[in-house]
Amino acid sequence: MRPAAFLDRDGTLIRDRGYICSFHQVRIFPFAAEALRRLRAAGVATVLVTNQSAVARGICTPEQIRALHNRLRETLARESALIDAVYWCPFHPRGRVPEFTVDSEMRKPRPGMLLQAARELDLDLSSSLMVGDKPADIAAGNAAGCTTALVRTGYGAEAEMSTAWSPGPDMVGDDLLDIVRRWLDSR
Repeated sequence: MRPAAFLDRDGTLIRDRGYICSFHQVRIFPFAAEALRRLRAAGVATVLVTNQSAVARGICTPEQIRALHNRLRETLARESALIDAVYWCPFHPRGRVPEFTVDSEMRKPRPGMLLQAARELDLDLSSSLMVGDKPADIAAGNAAGCTTALVRTGYGAEAEMSTAWSPGPDMVGDDLLDIVRRWLDSR
């Protein structure tokens, strides 16, 4: 078993621009590739875990989300920044598309995506990291038994000021690269 860095997508790896259905809407943070390279060099699996309620809401199709993630992985790979796997949740309990209008264990703040990735990829959750910019990301990581980190990018600066969530993150950092450096140094 090996450790993983579970990474939220919007606000953590790429700019949060609302519902994104096409790769041309994606703006990868300039520090993302370096963070992914450092994780790979340390033998840490990189796993994208992202809620994509735009599918349940009828804004994007599953095919659009899959194509977007394929292009994201290809683009980052050209910079030797690899994502080992992508897990995404199309469900939302108040969706408009019946087949995706589900209260799913896969939707963060529940840990379903992390637990599935751990089973399928033989990952050690207790030595893994969950990074995100929202309380739901932190809750999913906590529920899975990971170290959790809040980034101030995306909605993270707002979330940091909130006292409405508990337990909070184990770490708070300016961005993904800041968190990756500090987490790898602490291991």
